[in-house]
Amino acid sequence: MTVPDMLSGLIAPLNQQVFQLSQDAVTWSELLGFATGAVCVWLCVRASVWNFPVGIANNLFFLALFWSARLYADASLQVVYLLLAAHGWLLWLRGGERRSRRRVGHAPRSTLLVLLALLVPATWGLTVLLTRAHDVAPFWDALTTALSLAAQWLLNAKQIENWYFWIAADLVYIPLYFTKGLDLTGIVYVLFLAMCLTGLRSWRGELAAAGSATGAGDGTGAGGTGDSGGPGDTGATDRTVTA
Repeated sequence: MTVPDMLSGLIAPLNQQVFQLSQDAVTWSELLGFATGAVCVWLCVRASVWNFPVGIANNLFFLALFWSARLYADASLQVVYLLLAAHGWLLWLRGGERRSRRRVGHAPRSTLLVLLALLVPATWGLTVLLTRAHDVAPFWDALTTALSLAAQWLLNAKQIENWYFWIAADLVYIPLYFTKGLDLTGIVYVLFLAMCLTGLRSWRGELAAAGSATGAGDGTGAGGTGDSGGPGDTGATDRTVTA
């Protein structure tokens, strides 16, 4: 028995239909993916470390869903997410100063430039790979995969710029899932998009409040730097508030 056959057998119970929504035969994997995904994003908005264990459950449900829908990049991405979630969970708990909880902050400019530079070759390479694997939407699947990996990397580092990458990915995911008949998942991603916008505003508020508190505490005022680091220095992360 091949690995794909073994995987299909394992996820078969999750692919049993629960109800019909328009053209979408909603399965347990899609329904449970909806529930855990919504909770996971809500916890991210609140900058809660519990987003990681809930996210791991979400990865498993969406792995079953996307594999059955032949969205192979999305399915494989769930495995990568699971590993990244374990890394992010540890980083949020022990990635701050003296192994304390990590704080919300900005990504260094160099990190953003590297991630943006990698989007083009990553999308191109995945498109070629997925075309050969007979993926049903190779380019769009590749693009959202590259965007999502960049977003997850920034989320693991608890850096506010993760929201911009998630928003970009969601704007592609929404029409992709509706055109593939995954109506409930498309609705979920509309919700995700709204929650990402809320998360961006929430994290900006935390950073602004932390900056004001730091300025008041060290006498520099709102315009003070609080340390000698430049705008791209990772020290910006350490000056901000914890979740």
